[in-house]
Amino acid sequence: MSIATRICELFEIEVPIVLAGMGEASTPALAAAVSNAGGLGVMGAAACSPKRLRRWIREVRELTDRPFGVDTLLPASVRSGGGGGAGAGPSPKELLPAYREIQREFMEREGLPRAKGELDPDDREGPPLFSKEFFDAQMEVVVEEAVPVYAAGLGDPAPWLDRMHRNGTKVISVVGAVRHARKVRDSGVDVIVAQGHDGGGHNATVGTLALIPQVRDAVGDLPVLGAGGITDGRGIAAAMMLGADGVWIGTAFLATEEAGIPDYQKKALVEGIDQSTVVSRSITGKPARLLRTKWTDLWAEREEEPLPMPYQSMISGPIMLAAEAAERPDIFAGFCGQGLGMIHGVRGASEVLAELAGEAESCLRGASRLL
Repeated sequence: MSIATRICELFEIEVPIVLAGMGEASTPALAAAVSNAGGLGVMGAAACSPKRLRRWIREVRELTDRPFGVDTLLPASVRSGGGGGAGAGPSPKELLPAYREIQREFMEREGLPRAKGELDPDDREGPPLFSKEFFDAQMEVVVEEAVPVYAAGLGDPAPWLDRMHRNGTKVISVVGAVRHARKVRDSGVDVIVAQGHDGGGHNATVGTLALIPQVRDAVGDLPVLGAGGITDGRGIAAAMMLGADGVWIGTAFLATEEAGIPDYQKKALVEGIDQSTVVSRSITGKPARLLRTKWTDLWAEREEEPLPMPYQSMISGPIMLAAEAAERPDIFAGFCGQGLGMIHGVRGASEVLAELAGEAESCLRGASRLL
């Protein structure tokens, strides 16, 4: 493989392909597989309790001796104590009982029994999910464990940058707008991910094709990874032609043997097409792209808006758990980007990475024929 950018030197990897830190999907097994194959594997630890996060970090270190990363969320609205509760009318906390009634009615109508599975032992104690205390406790683990790479999937990691840099941790920040790119550049992050509207999970209002070059122009010489709907080597080549130094890829690695999502969700990905996704606040309270389901349709049709983070996850969480237990892709089929129509089967992560890298190189070499 002859594609080598400064991203490879910075992260000490062989190809400039970084696994997106997809919550629950980018497990230690998947992150290690990508790192062992020459890319940078990043664990999706957004919903990991501090104890489970520490366990995951130590687990991935047993699976690979190569660099890896950890991705968590740092939403400014939650960390500032806002959470969308300001202004006239009932607060999100006061609305919870009424929204739990919406949840109950939906589960009853769909014949969806509540999941009875046990929580991960490390998730039974600790601060509430997606609270300020939760995010702060996660970051203490990231600092204490001195992970090689940390990625902020949302928000600005500025309060922890000095401590992480003293540990030798390289810091990535995922952004969806030029103003956010400038902010985290000024904070001192090492790499910016420009993730466009095409991407799965929390994303931007600006399309990938337009966002990458504008972020590239805005942040000077800072390394940039392109993201959002990049599912094959053609997308990688296009992102690099737009000014990216490498790519941040999620959906292409969802349909892999190592991905931590249920098999029924992998099947739904393989069967999906370009129009199968929707951007909805129905899961976390923030806009996120996922496969369209009856749950996303419910909130698109209702007069009420989803609650802000972290309150909406209190409503959607039991729905997601019950859907997974019952293997109901019509209720929850997972987050993914618009490139899912290019996924045609479930394979090993190393095979996917090798194909991505090989096709990207072929496309870049072939571009000379246009001159």
